[in-house]
Amino acid sequence: MDTKWLEDFVSLAETRSFSRSAQLRHVTQPAFSRRIQALEAWAGLDLVDRSIYPTRLTPAGETFHAQALDILGGLQTTRNLMRSHQAGGADMIDFAVPHTLAFAFFPHWLLQLKRSFPAFKSRLIALNVHDAVVRLTEGHCDLLIAYHHESQPLQLASERYEMLCLGQETLAPYSRGNSEGRPLYRLPGTAAAPLPFLSYASGAYMARLVEQILKQAPQPPQLDPVYETDMAESLKAMALEGHGLAFLPASSVRKDVRARRLASAGDGWELTMEVRIYRERPEVARMVKPGAAALWDHLRSSAG
Repeated sequence: MDTKWLEDFVSLAETRSFSRSAQLRHVTQPAFSRRIQALEAWAGLDLVDRSIYPTRLTPAGETFHAQALDILGGLQTTRNLMRSHQAGGADMIDFAVPHTLAFAFFPHWLLQLKRSFPAFKSRLIALNVHDAVVRLTEGHCDLLIAYHHESQPLQLASERYEMLCLGQETLAPYSRGNSEGRPLYRLPGTAAAPLPFLSYASGAYMARLVEQILKQAPQPPQLDPVYETDMAESLKAMALEGHGLAFLPASSVRKDVRARRLASAGDGWELTMEVRIYRERPEVARMVKPGAAALWDHLRSSAG
């Protein structure tokens, strides 16, 4: 038994839609369906009537739904009770941050912040975008920092979560620079000599943004994918060694561009994103640390 299965099942009982619940739970629909099937296998009988639309629970599912709510409520109460004993961590603000922002944006932002806000203790939890969002929705962090673009918004309900904008970031192509500071590879390339392309893994948040850039490009790029990963820092390391060109956040390559180790691999191939910070609204939050609340108030007044 995985408690995530119970949360999935409760969501399905509320929405009566596999696709909507999968969206709210930040998983693909096939993965969500597999988790419901795993729960039914554990229970030993069907909990969902799939013969009609919209989806509804079987009589056994209705009974199990009430029990699942009690179980999850009890677990949440127990966790809150245990957290009340963590005196040593009460003044620690937990940030869930995608890897790219953790390496490039977060250290500089924290340094700037401490100039106007009293020093505080922080814990950085670096994850992929999906897991960082889940960290917030499951109450395992105080604040989430993530990129936002209108083509790939995070599915966080505004009635439960609030957001502030911390700044903007540009995603653009870069390649190793030669002795004169010019890129070894420059878009768009040619069919006869396609450019070695260092790409994000399929499904990664950055991969979807790069796909958006390439779709809107002034002319079709000629690329030969030679390397794939879900971490921007790994792409940057490969680009620095001259393995190809990669789309990278400007903040992560600023020093390398200044030192001519990396160079822009083409003009007009960029996309601007927002850097946003999210939290649970205090009126519905499971727990609010005083330090995290004070920091949010400071950020909100600064933004204003």
